[in-house]
Amino acid sequence: MSAGAQPDAAGRPALGFVVRPEHPPEDVASLARGVEAAGFDEVWLWEDCFFAGGVAAAATALAATARVRVGVGILPAPVRNPAFAAMEIAALTRMHPGRVLPGIGHGVAAWMRQIGAKPESQLSLLEETVGAIQALLAGTEVTVDGRYVRLDGVRLDHPPDEPPPVSVGVRRARSLALSGRVADGTILSELSSVPYLRWARARIAATRPHRLTVYAWCSVDRDPSAARSALRPVVAERLLDGGPQVEQLGIAEEVAAMAADGGVEAVIAGMPDAWIDSVAVVGTPEECAAAVAALGAAGADAVVLVPPRPDVAAEALGRELLPMLDR
Repeated sequence: MSAGAQPDAAGRPALGFVVRPEHPPEDVASLARGVEAAGFDEVWLWEDCFFAGGVAAAATALAATARVRVGVGILPAPVRNPAFAAMEIAALTRMHPGRVLPGIGHGVAAWMRQIGAKPESQLSLLEETVGAIQALLAGTEVTVDGRYVRLDGVRLDHPPDEPPPVSVGVRRARSLALSGRVADGTILSELSSVPYLRWARARIAATRPHRLTVYAWCSVDRDPSAARSALRPVVAERLLDGGPQVEQLGIAEEVAAMAADGGVEAVIAGMPDAWIDSVAVVGTPEECAAAVAALGAAGADAVVLVPPRPDVAAEALGRELLPMLDR
């Protein structure tokens, strides 16, 4: 576990739960309270297009709860001016000290193109944005004339007493290296296996405290076959996306062959259970606890459970899984 981590008292990784963006915003307060009541350490929100805004949702979740940390993973850098992003993060942090976990990322390329905001260099934009936000949160007066970020003598009037860790949500090698160089943490998306986590840590190669947050699909059931069946469609879709997460599993050619025979349906039907087990917290409560422990042993400071559907209740997961983790 890295320096600056926030494990629970039992020494396990912090455990979070994603309130999926499909929920209407008026439900965020009650859902966040449910995550806290279930015993989770963190509640995470996504700023996906075109659902509710991440900052508004985070403010609501923070106001509705008293203990849990609230993460936004992620705010897309192409649409967030760093001065205004820092203002929002600073306000949340001053109102809820120690409970805000902001994440910044490239944004989904298709969505950024859809709104006319995809930059020519995603890496340059992200680096400039993160650096400016961190400096502003630290109370520094910032003047920068970058490729994308231009600030002239900007200083926050109300910086937080203790700036929160600013994490970067990325998954490929060059972006991971950038995160290790400039960010306070990295958020790894679903499909993060133990081999990928180790590969990512090597590319992050942080030389200062760096928080590693890992999203993991989760399905808990006393019938392990039923638990895996619930995840087959979402895992298959992401496997078809390819990329380093699939490459680190060593199954890219098999996935491609299945897809060539029948697309995503062939992958859903043909993937072995071992593929699902390697990229998810899935199975019986005991199996799920072992999966969380394995991610923690590989370097995850926080494991954030992602339900495959919006109707999966945090209370049910907490009731089944947390007793196994806290033994």
